[in-house]
Amino acid sequence: MAERKPIESWLTDMDGVLMHEGIPVPGADAFIKRLREADRPFLVLTNNSIYTPRDLHARLSRIGLDFPMANIWTSALATAQFLDEQRPGGTAYVIGEAGLTTALHDIGYVLTDAEPDYVVLGETRTYSFEALTKAIRLINDGARFIATNPDEIGPSMEGALPATGSVAALITKATGREPYFIGKPNPLMMRSGLNAIGAHSESSAMIGDRMDTDVRAGLEAGMETILVLTGVTKMDDVDRYPYRPSTVVNSIADLVERVV
Repeated sequence: MAERKPIESWLTDMDGVLMHEGIPVPGADAFIKRLREADRPFLVLTNNSIYTPRDLHARLSRIGLDFPMANIWTSALATAQFLDEQRPGGTAYVIGEAGLTTALHDIGYVLTDAEPDYVVLGETRTYSFEALTKAIRLINDGARFIATNPDEIGPSMEGALPATGSVAALITKATGREPYFIGKPNPLMMRSGLNAIGAHSESSAMIGDRMDTDVRAGLEAGMETILVLTGVTKMDDVDRYPYRPSTVVNSIADLVERVV
């Protein structure tokens, strides 16, 4: 295997890496501080499209993880960038929260249910039967189907919740149309994030807690991949996958000294 270049830029997942159920993972604050002191380009990524970067910045700051809002990259932002490149100034029927609608407004998209170019499905805690019915009919009438991410379930204090991937499957079953998923594991989200900070894949690392999204996306984007064991994937799960991360560590605390 060819020797990789030293890591100059860092991408890290948020939930399961920097925080868990609203509580910072030990060492996360030291890792962020080290990145900022070393002036290393970095992004904190999330497949969750509910929140705007401003919302997430406030949420992270409250638990002691303080860094610029510009260092947050969501599947909603990646979706908006993709649509802006594909069909600038287009129209969309959106099922989602402020994170998604704000990102689309910011690129000049018109949100409408009158013959939209796209149906865009994101995360929401209040999926409406009426909205899903509308989406199905619009897709049947020719709207292109986009989804922010393929995550099938999301966490809550009460247990698992159906997420974008599960709802997308419902729409697919009703229409026969598969969505194009923008978020992880699509390496498009990694590449758009790298472009946002002027980084190159061969000298960047992706830190995540999931083999099926974080590690796969980083691998397919040509990055070094680091799995932390503070989230979804456990050590016993790693060998079940046909690919491996470059490195496995217990937590992000083990990576502080690697930032130089």
